[in-house]
Amino acid sequence: MELEFWGVRGTAPAPGAAWARYGGHTTCSSVRVGPGQYIVIDAGTGLRELGDRIMAEEGDGDIRIDLLLTHFHLDHIMGFPVFAPLFSPRTMLVVHAPAGARETESALAGLMAYPYFPLGLGRTAARKEFREFAPGPLAGGIGVSACRLRHPQGSVAYRLDAGARSVVLATDTEHPETGIDERLAAFARGAEYLVSDAMFTPAEYEAGRKGWGHSTWLAGTSLAAGSGVGHLVLAHFNPAHTDDAVDIILGEARGRFPATLAAAQGLKLGKE
Repeated sequence: MELEFWGVRGTAPAPGAAWARYGGHTTCSSVRVGPGQYIVIDAGTGLRELGDRIMAEEGDGDIRIDLLLTHFHLDHIMGFPVFAPLFSPRTMLVVHAPAGARETESALAGLMAYPYFPLGLGRTAARKEFREFAPGPLAGGIGVSACRLRHPQGSVAYRLDAGARSVVLATDTEHPETGIDERLAAFARGAEYLVSDAMFTPAEYEAGRKGWGHSTWLAGTSLAAGSGVGHLVLAHFNPAHTDDAVDIILGEARGRFPATLAAAQGLKLGKE
């Protein structure tokens, strides 16, 4: 199982040379399970490039995509209307979310409704299913489970397990006042990779960001140590943080938890 990042920013895209190394797209990652089979986590603006890659690689074959949405905040779904496989009759798109099927379909249809988009969701050519997330195996036998997070209006972390490989994606969560989120730590226990919310520096968090539903690199290192993961992967970066700022954050985090990486567009976790 190899997870690739297509977007690593939170809130809004961050175009420009100062954000090019880590990438400016909002959150999206994927696992190519096999020919024509994908698991995709979140549908930020990075989804557009992923969709173009899928259409180029799969030729005339059928495509099956399981899209796991953590929640419906705009930075996690804004790439959905421009996802090329959505417009192909060869695509079977199954959308899983921590909400009822009708609520999920309504949220995505609203994103594509007048006056925001010229083509409604119902007019797209892909076959579509909307499901309330339920733990279990998806394509390729990859086991997927979820954990509720501390975030306004709700969000979930997803854990993907395949043999000895495991990755937990826990963006959009806020650490408690003291200690670590023990529920999330138990969920992530022993994972090979923990992808963790690094939206704010500790100073930014203390200066008026409490209650916003996001965390810090420092809280991420404590969570990683407390859950016994192999690697911490900082992600969901503030669009105000340039690549140079992320470099500084990464260096500080490694001082607390040496096996720390910074997510970047094109980074592959679990690559041999």
